[in-house]
Amino acid sequence: MKLKQDKYRKARGGHSRLLDVSCSKCSEHLFHYQKDGLGTLKRTYLDRICNSTKFENLQHLSLGKIPQLICPNCKEHIGTPIIYKKENRLAFRLFEGAVSKKIVNLESQKNL
Repeated sequence: MKLKQDKYRKARGGHSRLLDVSCSKCSEHLFHYQKDGLGTLKRTYLDRICNSTKFENLQHLSLGKIPQLICPNCKEHIGTPIIYKKENRLAFRLFEGAVSKKIVNLESQKNL
């Protein structure tokens, strides 16, 4: 898998990593996410979600049509859709402690 190279990555210093995001309550895998820049994961931009048939194409919908982020296994409410006004980008605002994440080694994940 190749990470996106765009203005958002460059604006955050060019530092990116791929995260495996899962529900912190039941450990159900939700999606892979390209995190640009340093800092905590407060929101997930929809155009950075990858390898998820359920969440990958949501960026083409209007805000009102994007569903809440709910764990498909335990039904825990994980996040809510927002427009991040600073960049005018669709995202899920994550509830504190709702997700677990692990950094994915891109070399070992060539099949993603």
